Amino acid sequence: VPRPGETPAHIGGTTLFGDNVEDEWFIVYLVREITREFPGLAARIDDNDGEFLLIEAADFLPKWLNPENSENRVFFYKGELHIIPLSETSEQDWELSAPCPTIPQALALLSTRSEEFLAAEPIRAAVYKRIDGYPEKIQASLHRAHCYLPVGIAAVLRQRPSLVAAAVQAFYLRDPGDLRACRRPFRTFPAEQRVMTLVTFTRCLYAQLVQQKFVADRRSGYTLPAPSHPQYRAYELGMKLAHGFEILCSKSSKVAPDAKRNVLSGPLWERFLRSLKEKDYFKGEMEGSAKYLELLHMAEDHFQQSVDVPESSVEVSPGDEILTLLQTTSIDLKEFEREAACLPPEDDDSWLDITPDALDQMLKEARSESLPSTNEEEQKYDLETVAESMKAFVSKVSTHEGAEMPW
Repeated sequence: VPRPGETPAHIGGTTLFGDNVEDEWFIVYLVREITREFPGLAARIDDNDGEFLLIEAADFLPKWLNPENSENRVFFYKGELHIIPLSETSEQDWELSAPCPTIPQALALLSTRSEEFLAAEPIRAAVYKRIDGYPEKIQASLHRAHCYLPVGIAAVLRQRPSLVAAAVQAFYLRDPGDLRACRRPFRTFPAEQRVMTLVTFTRCLYAQLVQQKFVADRRSGYTLPAPSHPQYRAYELGMKLAHGFEILCSKSSKVAPDAKRNVLSGPLWERFLRSLKEKDYFKGEMEGSAKYLELLHMAEDHFQQSVDVPESSVEVSPGDEILTLLQTTSIDLKEFEREAACLPPEDDDSWLDITPDALDQMLKEARSESLPSTNEEEQKYDLETVAESMKAFVSKVSTHEGAEMPW
């Protein structure tokens, strides 16, 4: 990221982690390890909830720290979590509405006096607990399953295993418009040439695919055996994945050349066009006339050049990548069939089912984590007070104005 205002040039990134919050904590682990490996680096990380590292440690934060004054105070530095206190950026130590430090101020303080700003041990423990067990935990979060797939998809996944994520997402978030491409024999991945293969998912992706009930359109060619068939699950997973891949390819700009003109259907273009009309850009020409259309096309070209980022930095859509891989990869059906004959066993998916006892244990752990340890007598007193208050409230006779609070 080039220098924006006071902030120095830096490395930055954004991740759409979807339903898998564990992916977000994996990124926290990576960021911490990067700052440990390169001691000159400071890193900050937030999400759509804001400073989520502080939210995780909410029970242990100092009273002065609130969402309004926490920006640019929380950093990983030399592999540890640091919080820059108010006294360093405000005249009064306890001024709760104190302005947040700028990035250069925070970096200057970290590089000279980082030992003073190390987050308190309970705060660090709460955050580190979420990233404990990495990197070993990466393998534990994967799930390998047999899938009966078109050979083209098997070949694509051999080259780029991570494309399984985009395909699962396309299937999981499908809408009626997406399914239009699946109401006829598939153009890119027809059902005729299918092979059994082993696909690696994350547990979250596998669960998203398995748990959705879905019946394929008869015209698509994707039929399933009877549910009692020993490989029914592999057929069903393959059918769902194939739909995801077909949806991605149907949205590719190579298939739909108008995709690049989507930039002209957003609110930014509407505002630009309104501004042109106000400034009499069209010189009073009738809408739809030859001269009007000529001026409109010139405006569209100028707008696209202004708004579009350079081609080199445009992320290739998954559909484009899949179609490119299909064109450049030689697919040997016989080889895939030979491999299918001796596939390694798939992973046990009993982890999908949670017993009532396991659920109780999870709730107990969550409750004990969310309650800061307090005096047992105090807890007992509080609970008894709450219980008595509730009984008194429930036993009140209410009138048309509602029940009165039993003060």
